[in-house]
Amino acid sequence: MRRTSAPTGTTARSPRRPRQALTSTALAALAILALAACGTERTGAEGTRGDLADTAGSTTGVAFTEMLGKVARQCPPSAPPEAPPSGPAETAPPGETPPSDAVEPIAPTAGPEVELNARDWCAGNLHEERIARALWDLADPTPAKVRKILNDLGYIDERIHDLKQSGTTTRFFLDLRDQGGRLCLDGSAAAHQTVVDKCAAPVTGPFTPPEATKA
Repeated sequence: MRRTSAPTGTTARSPRRPRQALTSTALAALAILALAACGTERTGAEGTRGDLADTAGSTTGVAFTEMLGKVARQCPPSAPPEAPPSGPAETAPPGETPPSDAVEPIAPTAGPEVELNARDWCAGNLHEERIARALWDLADPTPAKVRKILNDLGYIDERIHDLKQSGTTTRFFLDLRDQGGRLCLDGSAAAHQTVVDKCAAPVTGPFTPPEATKA
């Protein structure tokens, strides 16, 4: 009987060892899965933060481009540039010969009126108006206040250049080049003496304030 019971006892104990081994393996696998999940969650969170930052930057640029397009769409498709008046020519009274030194109107050969295309010229007029109106009642036009107003209008910091204050006036340039155009603006914020003029920038390359082509 003992010889028979001994193998029976051995046979009864033997299944426990695989169960213990399986239990340990399962626990180890769960631990690995938990660590992997934790790492994935951390990586996903960091990736999300990065994506949000990238999206925020691209959204700002897209909004600026959309603002430029919205302003330009207010112009007729084939609006010709309206050149500034060059002053009245001297004319003689009826029946008299004009003097030999009479001043003849001369078409401009340089400056924004000849360097900007029709789309940029028309859009430039609209940008001038909206910016001048926003700055008109700014009693203390400091660079910080001027920048905030420009930002509120949709002009991003990357396109605002040389924002400097001199006395009670803050001067700035705006790079509004878009779709191969050359439009830029030269502004002087000085409350009711605010002036915003068109200027022409190079088609490509970094923006440089074009002093010689200021309107």
